[in-house]
Amino acid sequence: MNFPTFPNRTLLVLSGPTAVGKTDFAISMAEALQTPIISADSRQFFREMKIGTAYPSDEELARAKHFFVGMLSIHDYYNIYMYEQEVIKLLNTLFEEHPVVIMEGGSPQYIAAVCNGVDELPDPDTVTRQYVNNLYLNNGIDALRAQLQMLDPDYCAKVDPHDHKRMIRAVEVSLQMQKPYSSFLHQTEKKRDFHIAKYYLNRPREVLFERINRRVDIMMECGLLEEVRTLYPFRQLNALNTVGYKELFNYIDGKCTLEQAVEDIKTHTRRYAKRQLNWFKKDYQEILL
Repeated sequence: MNFPTFPNRTLLVLSGPTAVGKTDFAISMAEALQTPIISADSRQFFREMKIGTAYPSDEELARAKHFFVGMLSIHDYYNIYMYEQEVIKLLNTLFEEHPVVIMEGGSPQYIAAVCNGVDELPDPDTVTRQYVNNLYLNNGIDALRAQLQMLDPDYCAKVDPHDHKRMIRAVEVSLQMQKPYSSFLHQTEKKRDFHIAKYYLNRPREVLFERINRRVDIMMECGLLEEVRTLYPFRQLNALNTVGYKELFNYIDGKCTLEQAVEDIKTHTRRYAKRQLNWFKKDYQEILL
């Protein structure tokens, strides 16, 4: 694809579904533009989760400067508001040397926070956070959704019914503040002092799904199960409530066979890719690979 000429101070967003090939494409663009990459993959923030998150290799990291990769531990607290503030501050510095800066990743909410802004929300106390996490871990997403329906029916009707992280956050805030989570969401878009160009990578559906299946197999060959075993003692942490880890936790717990766990990872990843595509089709320009 021939990109247009971007004006100075442009944030070039390169996103797309998991396993579509974002990392290699973004690095090639970064080399051509001689610019760094800001990661917008919230799972790659955590340094302990390298295999299961398709963490960039040492060779890939050497080809282009990356920010927001492996900067956190799974034990660290982090949220979208903190990410927005840190990225905006970094961009002000990067734009002094680079007319175009690349943001690459598949976490739509984090990209939206940088492009449009996000309201600062209160952090729950330890007791509230533990209660909500236990509700989800012990009773599943249906119990979490029921709690949200009681506390904030308006937001419950809007949120993706499979997005446990957003529901956890909504329940936490609602309980902490004794007010519906939706009452804190003003939906006021922040004015940015830079240009934004948003693209999403895509492939024919059968090709994308085959790439997803193959990548899961490669992760297993590279030691994903061993990585998950080292993280098993911390499985209650929110960072680990994600595809690739929770399925193998089920295997370690004796709830399914290893073969079933691997198949579940593939199925859940394909479903996640579909949800990503639905998001990106709203206001991103497609690049078909």
